[in-house]
Amino acid sequence: MSKVVNLRTIRKQSARDAKRRAGDENAARHGRSRAERVAEQAAADKARAHLDSHQREHDPKP
Repeated sequence: MSKVVNLRTIRKQSARDAKRRAGDENAARHGRSRAERVAEQAAADKARAHLDSHQREHDPKP
């Protein structure tokens, strides 16, 4: 005997799977890992600190 299948549920599940696949493809194409983001932020902080340390006058703006 065959199993009764609700077609609406199957359609919804296939739509969810398609969205998940598209999201995974976009993440692989455009996303960065956490380590890459942290390394980029650390490099930016180091560059900012390097520039700030070479400032001639530390005169606050009124």
